[in-house]
Amino acid sequence: MARRTIAGWGNYPRLECDVRPVDDAARVAALLDARGTIARGLGRSYGDPALEERGAVLDLTGLDRFLAFDEATATLTCEAGVSLEAIVRTFAPRGFFPAVTPGTKHVTVGGCIANDVHGKAHHLDGCFSTCVEAFDLLVASGEVLPCSRARNAELFWATCGGLGLTGVIVRATIRLRPIETTFFHQEAIVVRDLSALLAAFDEYDERYPYSVAWIDPLATGAGLGRGVLTVGDHATRRDLPERFAGEPLLVRPPTSIAVPFDLPDFALNPLTLRVLNVVICQVQARGGRSAHFEKFFYPLDAIAEWNRGYGRRGFTQYQFVIPLVEGERRMRTILERIASSGQMPFLNVLKKFGGAGEGHLSFPFEGYTFAIDFPITDGLADLTAELDRMVIDAGGRVYLGKDAFLRSESLAAMYPRLDEWRQIKARVDPDEVFRSHLSSRVGLTR
Repeated sequence: MARRTIAGWGNYPRLECDVRPVDDAARVAALLDARGTIARGLGRSYGDPALEERGAVLDLTGLDRFLAFDEATATLTCEAGVSLEAIVRTFAPRGFFPAVTPGTKHVTVGGCIANDVHGKAHHLDGCFSTCVEAFDLLVASGEVLPCSRARNAELFWATCGGLGLTGVIVRATIRLRPIETTFFHQEAIVVRDLSALLAAFDEYDERYPYSVAWIDPLATGAGLGRGVLTVGDHATRRDLPERFAGEPLLVRPPTSIAVPFDLPDFALNPLTLRVLNVVICQVQARGGRSAHFEKFFYPLDAIAEWNRGYGRRGFTQYQFVIPLVEGERRMRTILERIASSGQMPFLNVLKKFGGAGEGHLSFPFEGYTFAIDFPITDGLADLTAELDRMVIDAGGRVYLGKDAFLRSESLAAMYPRLDEWRQIKARVDPDEVFRSHLSSRVGLTR
């Protein structure tokens, strides 16, 4: 055990926590703290869902063992601390890949379930929970409960997207995706404004399963929403150009490039923002027809510790989803407010979601989702509160797995199944052993 200062990927907030390493699932119950306990994986949630300063933070990265793999059904049973990076490194050369993946592979299976993460093909594949067959959940009593769609189903869905607040996932069985290659064939579509971008989503979603857009956050007026839509699909062996044909299941070694220290605050200014957006636009628009999965799924993983680029104060990624109905008008209003805010938004992505997940607190539903990075500056909390109100007015919600500023009064308006979740939480954890800095801040726990 060690008391040390930790943070999420956004490096905000930073809290001093009692971090308790776990390398044996049988020891988890003994490490629970009645004052508050939360599980933590690789720390890639942006805000504070894996922080708890009053009690204990259980570091589950030591639970990193593969337990069984059935090649006929592509099902993998593993401990909760196994990372998607380890799954890719081990199983991609054998022709298998995570069925649903977020924008980084440096996340654990337990974290993917707790946040019910989503990827670029949500409109077809849904959230991570769609590929979860079952998991074992250690609850506050110390009992380990098997959870699936058939056993303890309510608890299964309360845990998928439940931010670690129903218990500790110790092991899980998930389905992988059979693949012929680790490459993608892709296409980049440059769009002039928001209307053209949303129309392009509708057109290309019928042809490609994966789609994601970058927009210029500085564009206003007639150019608001201009950017680049990137679409793609898994390449078959026949799709590969000759230069890739010799290693169709290539997995490259980890990157050696890293940001070695927190950049000074003065490095983040309107000039660097404009330069960065020009570079991003050129890179996105000039992508080749074939791309390795690292570049297609995980471009930011090429730079280790890239979060340090936002400086010592850190950053937040504000992500919301709003319905398709009146989506363009609502999105336009929100983007205009961001552009006029005086803040300095950097990286962003816009995607189109499919149907809602079954998890009570799962984030996605059918609509448009936008995620954008803001360095932590004075006035940012006031802006995010204003954006929260605009999102609520549009019938939308923010992603709790990335949030750092949401106020408790906004939570119920965003998550209509909140009371159902609270009833299940009260049954399995009446004393609220499992809580986090985020859960206390937004009113999920006391």
